[in-house]
Amino acid sequence: MEGVLKREQVGSKYKWKLEDMYANDELWEKEYKELADKLAEFSKYAGKLNNEKAILDILKFSDGYNNSLEQLFVYAFCRKDENTTNDKYVTMYNKVAMLANQASTVTSFINPELSELPKEKLEEIAANPRFVDYNYMFKQLIKRKEHILSKNEEKLLSMVGDFAGDFQDIFGMIDNADFIPPEVQVEGKPVKVTHGTYGLLMQNKDKDVRARAYKAYYAEYKKVLNTIGANYYANVKKDVFYAKARKYNSYLEQAVSNEDVPVDVYNTLIAAVNDNLKALHQYIELRKRVLQNPEYNMYDMYVPLVENANLALEYEEAAKLVKDGLKPLGEEYQQLLNRAIDTGWVDVYETANKRSGAYSIDAIKAHPYVLLNYTKTTHDVFTIAHELGHAMHSYYSAKNQPAAKARYEIFVAEVASTVNEMLLLQYLLNNEKDQSIKKYLLSYRLDSIRTTLFRQTQFAEFEKKAHEIVEQGEPLTPKLLSTVYGDINKRYYGEAVTYDDEIATEWARIPHFYRSFYVYKYATGITSAIDISQRILSGEKGFLEKYMNFLKAGGSKSPYEIMKDLGVDLATPAPYQKTMEVFKTTVDELEKLI
Repeated sequence: MEGVLKREQVGSKYKWKLEDMYANDELWEKEYKELADKLAEFSKYAGKLNNEKAILDILKFSDGYNNSLEQLFVYAFCRKDENTTNDKYVTMYNKVAMLANQASTVTSFINPELSELPKEKLEEIAANPRFVDYNYMFKQLIKRKEHILSKNEEKLLSMVGDFAGDFQDIFGMIDNADFIPPEVQVEGKPVKVTHGTYGLLMQNKDKDVRARAYKAYYAEYKKVLNTIGANYYANVKKDVFYAKARKYNSYLEQAVSNEDVPVDVYNTLIAAVNDNLKALHQYIELRKRVLQNPEYNMYDMYVPLVENANLALEYEEAAKLVKDGLKPLGEEYQQLLNRAIDTGWVDVYETANKRSGAYSIDAIKAHPYVLLNYTKTTHDVFTIAHELGHAMHSYYSAKNQPAAKARYEIFVAEVASTVNEMLLLQYLLNNEKDQSIKKYLLSYRLDSIRTTLFRQTQFAEFEKKAHEIVEQGEPLTPKLLSTVYGDINKRYYGEAVTYDDEIATEWARIPHFYRSFYVYKYATGITSAIDISQRILSGEKGFLEKYMNFLKAGGSKSPYEIMKDLGVDLATPAPYQKTMEVFKTTVDELEKLI
């Protein structure tokens, strides 16, 4: 990797301190062996969870075991990502991943046995002060009890589960192993249109390059459209089977109930977005005018409106800028940011064979860790704010909740990270003098909302319709799927777009459709974050304290109720309307500057 630093060339202040978990690999190996040996202790509880002492004992034992297992996992995971070619750490990671799978199998009896207890007994345990760390867990067991089947039926369903995830795996093989990247000419040189380069090609300033890459890319999907269509149909049928088997009215109802979220949230999201599509149409019309092409096509959706508007800051400057932008979150939050940045939570620079991208991962017994590959771009400045948002959320939850409640649900996982981005964005807009950067920042906000709220809701609406068709006893064909998707796409993007046959088949390349009813959480996440950030910046009395309580709430109750405690009721149109107002105002601001 020419031009890329070796890890030893990077100063220690720019590298995470995994020694906070284990001082050396030998200590990791020692704890790994201890945990592997301890795994058998779970079995002595099997068939005996019929009294409160045994139940409390295994729950506490399980908490301690899982916290240690998590730390083993995070250490090996992060070491592996420092250098993905290091066989030692790849082996350690595979070892602990296998141990985690074994632990999952060995402990699989716990929830079924607890679910077999009478409802009255479960209610008694939930109300018992000795079980205060587990009261939400038992309330969930009570709520789902009517959907738990007999032992033999549950055994059959678990056997089905052995191959129920195969449709996602099959799509993965088609989309990765069997996908043959087409080739297009870019400035006289051949370029393969891979999944990675496709996004970059859609940002190419040459419309002809975008068009050729787009058509070539979708042509490969059209070759296997019948296969992908049959696979997706089977995946939806699998979902419908589970919903019927577990006595839910629909698979949507089952999917949202797994995170204790009311189905009204999903339906309100779709309705609210559809009620505000004119705002998106206005933005698309603006993009068309700025790009100055006779036609605006779907492959023009990602080309930047403003070029060469990077902040180009050194990491220290970027980190300071992030901290300045997050000052509205208070002094305590600032101190924790300083701790994260200064004491080895963050791995900053790209090095040879380091994992690409960025993430935050938490080890409850130590602290969160953040992986970056920082370069001097505006995007990477926002990435610092985003990933530190995840880290702060994880830290506050772990420090303020018992182990059983420390992990928050995916439904709220993107809220704190996006709040940080929105606060930083507003700070930059308030202080930026360079008009080109200001235009870039406005377009950044618009594209964040377009891709996260509008686009993910478009996906969510398609998923809902596809499942309803099967639930009504009708088959899904590639032609029907393309018709449904194409109609939704046209409604979302409006009359300024010249449509083509390719976009109607976009459903065939979306891997998230095999995690049914997942993507809507991205849309509710950005909606919540914009609402929250606006209220923090407005200085609403008592709101910052409420937000800090949100960060500390972890998984202590329903994520929907946790959001409601903040005054963000996602089953009502209000928060979505606030986001739409921000979107409309931003379109107007950008129009004036352009």
